[in-house]
Amino acid sequence: MIVQQRETVAAPDVADVAAEADAFVAALAQVAPRLGDVAANLERHLEIIAQAAGAGANIVVFPELSLTGYFLKDLVPDVALRIDSDEISRLAEACRDIDAVIGCVLETDDTRFHNASVYLSGGRVARVHAKVYLPTYGIFDEQRYLAAGDRFRAFDLTTPGANSRWRAGMLVCEDMWHPSAVSLLARQGVDVFLVPSASPGRGVLRGAALGTAHSYDAMTRTYAQLFTAYVVYCNRVGYEDGIAFWGGSRVVGPDGATVIEPAGADETIVYQRLEKTALRRARIAYPLLRDERHDVTDAETERILRRRTRD
Repeated sequence: MIVQQRETVAAPDVADVAAEADAFVAALAQVAPRLGDVAANLERHLEIIAQAAGAGANIVVFPELSLTGYFLKDLVPDVALRIDSDEISRLAEACRDIDAVIGCVLETDDTRFHNASVYLSGGRVARVHAKVYLPTYGIFDEQRYLAAGDRFRAFDLTTPGANSRWRAGMLVCEDMWHPSAVSLLARQGVDVFLVPSASPGRGVLRGAALGTAHSYDAMTRTYAQLFTAYVVYCNRVGYEDGIAFWGGSRVVGPDGATVIEPAGADETIVYQRLEKTALRRARIAYPLLRDERHDVTDAETERILRRRTRD
């Protein structure tokens, strides 16, 4: 079944977007994966990729672990994929005229399992980010089953329709809770943070608002403005083991303002155009990247490391 669309741009035509220099359209696929059912989730991915491409999107972003579901526990080895697996190959083949960010468990040659987001472009795997910060507290138990990544690397988007150079970086859910992760990507010239998430609703704050939803609203707005970059946040919905995922996918502009009303808790596809002119305006108004003192950060980091060595 193809999810209902929630359009924030009027079914943009790819050619029209390309004609607007320095703009592209992102689709946020807020879905509810079936736990452990890679085959069913794969077919839904292929349907949604085709649907988003037909609507004129240039890139479609899926939530964290969108091919597997989140609370996998002992299912991790059973649902894990190799980077050269048939499933990844089919998804890559579907991404010749549109790019995609999909979530899965990737198995390495030394039998490590990573919570990974994979960027597909031009019919191939263009980039992989293995989640660095694995939450293991409260209802979370990722470190018991998964291996942590060890890098944050920016990369050039090769999104069809983007006429200029866009730098992107991927953060998977908990990664965003660590300011150093966002800062490392920003230092590499990121224009857009791609943030797949599987955030369950935890706690109630300010009436009926979930505490986690409030936290992500604050983080996405703050990081977008501090680093004058777009934040594309795609969270999942649905239930697993009686735990609800709250959705709320949104795009935040480089001035810290939410470009679109955050999605609710139902399956939907949200479309939004990202424009380089908005980045330019924000970076003129807030020259924070220009004024950042990386030399001070590096010198103080070296001092702390030397002191630790002496101690």
